[in-house]
Order: sequence, then structure tokens, then C-alpha cells
Amino acid sequence: MLIRFGLENWMSFKNSVEFSMVASQEQQHGSRLHRSKKYRMRVLPVSAIYGGNASGKSNFFHALYFAKEFIVKGTQPDNLIPVDPFRLDSTLSKEHPSRFSFEILVGDMVYEYSFSATSKRVHDEKLVQILSNSEKVLFSREGDNITWLPALAKDDLMKFSFMGTRSNQLLLTNSVSQNVEHFKPIYNWFRDSLVLIAPDMRFGPFEKFINEDSPLFETMDRLLASLDTGIVNLRGKEVSFDDLRLPKAIKKDIRESIKDNTSIHVPDMTSQDRIVITMKDGEIIAKKMTATHRGRDGYETQFDMNQESDGSLRVIDLLPAFLDLADHDSEKVYIIDELDRSLHTLLVRQLLVLFLNSCSEDTRSQLLFTTHDLLTMDQDLLRRDEMWVVERNAFGESAMISFNEYKDIRSDKDIRKSYLQGRLGGVPHLIACEQMLQPTLNSDG
Repeated sequence: MLIRFGLENWMSFKNSVEFSMVASQEQQHGSRLHRSKKYRMRVLPVSAIYGGNASGKSNFFHALYFAKEFIVKGTQPDNLIPVDPFRLDSTLSKEHPSRFSFEILVGDMVYEYSFSATSKRVHDEKLVQILSNSEKVLFSREGDNITWLPALAKDDLMKFSFMGTRSNQLLLTNSVSQNVEHFKPIYNWFRDSLVLIAPDMRFGPFEKFINEDSPLFETMDRLLASLDTGIVNLRGKEVSFDDLRLPKAIKKDIRESIKDNTSIHVPDMTSQDRIVITMKDGEIIAKKMTATHRGRDGYETQFDMNQESDGSLRVIDLLPAFLDLADHDSEKVYIIDELDRSLHTLLVRQLLVLFLNSCSEDTRSQLLFTTHDLLTMDQDLLRRDEMWVVERNAFGESAMISFNEYKDIRSDKDIRKSYLQGRLGGVPHLIACEQMLQPTLNSDG
């Protein structure tokens, strides 16, 4: 689970910002919070992030995306680190690093992992194991120097992994590639548990919709039909692998890498089609997803994905994520930028209710999302500490604040009305159109 995330000097976030999923003392919707008895802590299952256009909501998402990619995939030896620091302050030099910090719950243990970097090098990196009443620094790296926990300092493999870590590379990344098992659970959390979905991303695993052996096959059909998309079900139609509109290099790679009785999913490069490719008994089988619609007389017809609306395609992309979130055994943390894109506000609410109704004190899955949909800004749906606002000042600097920090917001208050009145920040500062057009109107007589 994600407990806290901090960033500094990243895109529009000049100053240090800390985002927290730790619940406040508020009692509303308390039964759905994860409870850690070991740390005497309640963790939120959901957070909604609001704000005007260009306030910094997507920059927050991009910070998480960069950090995950840098940790999981690393960099090539001669490549620059793709940091994107704040650019609207002449006093910040190019050598001023961007900083990122995570506090995460992995298994029954909390870890704090942080690093800072410029485009040329990692400046510092630290991994701390947080105990119930103390903490252990597993390693602390500053430039070319490192301090180990004494028990780890005796491990030659640890020393070897640091010696082989390039200046533009994280020790966490390199140590796992060198088979250092001690740090693998933390690395695996970033690789497997943290899932980020951008507004234009074709998110999988959509093959669950067309794989009749999937335990979620019938559930997905029922939910899809209930969400008023007009789609009765989704099915797979077999197509020729050779005729797929994919680059030759990708086809070649698929042929060489796919294993028997396994499937991969790929988007068609020139359409909205979703393609599932399976190797079965040495033969490649390709299926494209089709949508079944039913007419007045009960007659059913299949449509290709490029004939579906943007909203229906968005539902198809997101529904596997929400079903994963609602799975009692799931430990995924989904970060969705612009959750409401192309979706009706009632549909967004229905997806949120689907997840929140599944939450209990044992739930380990979490959802963070950015949105402009103010109908989700409802205390019957979300707690005050589950709602955040991002605001950008006149100097282009973004800041984040939880609604829980506004002391005048009661549990029975219409929080949406206060937000739209500008009392909580996060709304656009608009100049009247008539005022902007006045010179033009005057010149036209």
C-alpha cells in the first residue's frame, strides 16, 4: 500500500509537497479503512485529486510515473535521466536535484525509499525499514559514498552491487538486477503493485473479456451491460496474425518470444482494435475484441471497437482495473489520471461505489485519481481526508492540500459549493471574456 509520497522540484512543483494516505481521526466511512495494528495506523483506500486546468494534477501523476519507470527500468549507460525540474525560477540551477520519496507497506513491513537526481546523476538514495517504534537505515547513498546497515555491510554481494551502480542509476534497481534478494520485495512493489493509467492509455488486461476460461468472464459481461454502454457482451473474433496492422519488427518479436499456452495483448496501431495473441500447440492464434449489441427484436450484431464511442472504450479500458481493485486478495495501487475522461458523471460514481463497497479493514488495494468531476466531491461518497486540491499560484508553482486541513468544513457541509466559490482553491482564475474582447469590440465600432 502507498502510505505517503513526496516530491520537490518536479515540473510545476517547486517546493516540497507531501501527499498522505494515512487517515485522520475522522470517523466517517471508517469501516472501509485498512487497519494496521502493528503500526497503529489506518490507511485510506481512495484519494481524489481536484484542481483547475494546468493546476498540476497531471504533473503529480507524471512524477509517480517517472519514479516508477526510473526504479523499474533504470537507464542506459550513456543516457540522461529524464527528470523535468521546475523552470520558472532563475535561482534554481540545473544542478538542483528533483526529489522523490515513498513510504510503502510491503507485506507487514513499512519502508521509506527516497532519491534525488538531476539529468546527469543520482545525488542521493536511501532505504529505511520502519519498525513500530524505531527505524533501521538499510543503506544511505550520497554521491559516490554509501553507508550500510552493519548486518548488510558484511555481505560481499551488497558491496559488489554498489560498486557496479552507475552514477545515472539507482542502487535499488541495480541490486535487484544483480540478484540481491534483500531488496526485491521493495522493487517488486514498484514493478507489480503500482499501476498507472494515463488518459489516452489503452489499459489491459482486456483479454479477460474474451477469455471464457477467465473467472471474471461472466462478471465482466454483467457489469458492462449494467453500465448503460449498450454492449451486451464482448467476444473474441479470430483473425489472421499475418494480416494484423502491426510493424514487422513487432510481429517478429512476438513470434520469437511468445511461449506455448500463453497470451499477450496488443493494440492495433491504426485502429481502436484490441488484439489478443495466443500460442497454442505451436500455432499463433490472434483474436480481436468485438462488441455485441442487441436490437429491438432481440437480434444480436457484433461491432468492431472502432465503431464504439470513446466512453464505451474508456469503460472497457478501466473495468478490469476496478474489478482488480474490488478483489479481496488484490494489493494493487492504481493511479488514474483524468478518471472522468469521456465518462458520464453517474458512471464514474458507479465505478467508485463498486470499489468502495468492497473495502474493509483487511483491504490492501488503493485507488488514486485526478478528476474535474465535482459530483464525486460528496461527503456521502468520500471522506474529507480522501479529497485533495491542487492549486497553481501566479508564479507557476503548484501546491497540494487535503480538504481535511480546512477546519471549517464539517461532515454535513456542502463541500462542492465551498469549492466552486473559491474558498478551497483549485478553481480557475478567469478573466471575463467581455473584458478580454473589449479592445477588439471597440476597434470594430
